Amino acid sequence: MALKATIFKVELGVADMDRHYYGDHSLTIARHPSETDERLMVRLLAFAWHADPALQFSRGLSTDDEPALWQHSLSGEIEQWIEVGLPDERKLRKASGRAQQVVVYAYGGRGAALWREQNERFWQRLDNLTVWALPKAATDQLASLAERTMSLQCSIQDGIGLVTAESATVTVERTIWAESRTS
Repeated sequence: MALKATIFKVELGVADMDRHYYGDHSLTIARHPSETDERLMVRLLAFAWHADPALQFSRGLSTDDEPALWQHSLSGEIEQWIEVGLPDERKLRKASGRAQQVVVYAYGGRGAALWREQNERFWQRLDNLTVWALPKAATDQLASLAERTMSLQCSIQDGIGLVTAESATVTVERTIWAESRTS
C-alpha cells in the first residue's frame, strides 16, 4: 500500500518590508511521504519571500515537471518557477525555458556546497536564474517548527527572514550564489 501525503494547515502572515507586501495566507500544504520537515519549511519560507496572491504550491515531488512553487500570469504564462533543494541541470534548463524567472533555494550544508561547485558554470548560461543558499543551522531550526497546524509570522527586511511561531523565532539570512540578469 502506498503511503499518502501528510496535510499541513498553515496560517501565514507576511510582512515584507523589502517589497512592501503585507498579507495573510491560509495555506494547505501536502507533504510527500519522502519529504522532510526541513524541505517542507524551506518551501514555506520560499513562499513567504515571494508571497503573492497568484503564487501556488505545485504537486511537488510527485511530479517531475513542476517546481515546488510557481506563479502564473492571467494568460497562463509561468512568471516564477521556484525550486527548493538541489535540482539537476536538466530541470533547471527546462525551467529556464518555460518561466520568466527561475529561483532556487539551496539548502543542505556540505551537500549544497558540493552542488554549487558542480553547477556554478552551468548557471552562468541561464540569464533568468537566481540561486540562494540557506544556512544549515537555520533550516534545521525551521524544521523544528513544523507542526500539522501552524500559525507563523514571517517578517522580511534587508533580505533577512524572521519566522516566528508560538514556540520560537528563527532568523534566516540567505546568501546569493547566482543572480538573474533579467528582471
